[in-house]
Amino acid sequence: MTDAFGRIRELVRGAVAGLTLEELTTRPGGVGNSIAWLVWHLSRVQDDHVAEVAGVEQVWFAGGWVDRFGLALPREATGYGHGSDEVAAVRASGELLVGYHEAVHEQTIRYVGGLTDADLDRIVDERWDPPVTLGVRLISVVGDDLQHSGQAAYVRGLLGHPGKH
Repeated sequence: MTDAFGRIRELVRGAVAGLTLEELTTRPGGVGNSIAWLVWHLSRVQDDHVAEVAGVEQVWFAGGWVDRFGLALPREATGYGHGSDEVAAVRASGELLVGYHEAVHEQTIRYVGGLTDADLDRIVDERWDPPVTLGVRLISVVGDDLQHSGQAAYVRGLLGHPGKH
């Protein structure tokens, strides 16, 4: 788990490195998801889901990131179900995006670093059939974050800033 979340951290850093606010908020075709929204969203989902299973407060609130971002969105928003207007509302510098993701990463690593194999079988969500275990929830977050960080890297390429292979 620490390796998987570490890979996401590196992908986030690479996706935003050296980009301007204009580039970070560019939406492919004028309607696609921007790098800023993608990185903010994947960080918010990780923060929300890991904080819930760890029984701690989200970094978004505890670290004051909600106020630093100052988005014209509900304070608890994670990006789930967002439409075009909400995507456009996420405007943030690379420094802010990476700073928030780093804080989320640190909290995530503190949590997953203390887990045992037996912990991964704990049921964390009974709203599903079958109920969701901690292991499944964490893998779900990793999968979602990898997908969105890959999308951010793709958008970066579209902007003429290919990453390293």
